[in-house]
Amino acid sequence: METKPEILDTQLVTRSRLFGIERVHLRFANGEEREFERLRTPPIAGVMCVPMLDDDRVVLIREYGAGVEEYQITLPKGAYEHGEDWREAANRELMEEAGYGARELTFLKQMTLSPGYMGHHIKVVLARDLYEESRPGDEPEPLEVLTWRLSELDSLVQRQDMTEARVIAALYMARDALHKERGA
Repeated sequence: METKPEILDTQLVTRSRLFGIERVHLRFANGEEREFERLRTPPIAGVMCVPMLDDDRVVLIREYGAGVEEYQITLPKGAYEHGEDWREAANRELMEEAGYGARELTFLKQMTLSPGYMGHHIKVVLARDLYEESRPGDEPEPLEVLTWRLSELDSLVQRQDMTEARVIAALYMARDALHKERGA
């Protein structure tokens, strides 16, 4: 299992304004060949902030998710802009979507989403020592900003409007990192 499959060929199947789908022809170490389809990996990475007002209260946003056709509770996130590093991107997204900046940004983990057919990566960042600062973003409507206690995270996850797996994972990672920091 240590030898990665050899990529024999890739072909663009179709493209939209946002996505490309490509067919990948692979040969595995045991000689088996298969074709898979995958979303073409975007050239820009993403970042997701877990903004903390204190050791227990997290700042969340509610925005429309076109993929699920519902408003969802989520975290500030987005793609890097040209030339940004993850810290700059995290702080900009936080200001645009939640109306806060952060003096302290801590990298928690890089995550993938559906690695079987998608190569996109997103960095999860714990944002602390917040201060109020808003910047205009690219959202089509104002986002609702709300707070929740991480000590009540289980009840948040049970809500019908909290379904994004990477957001749920990020919140649990942040909670665990903060507990570990406090020695709890």
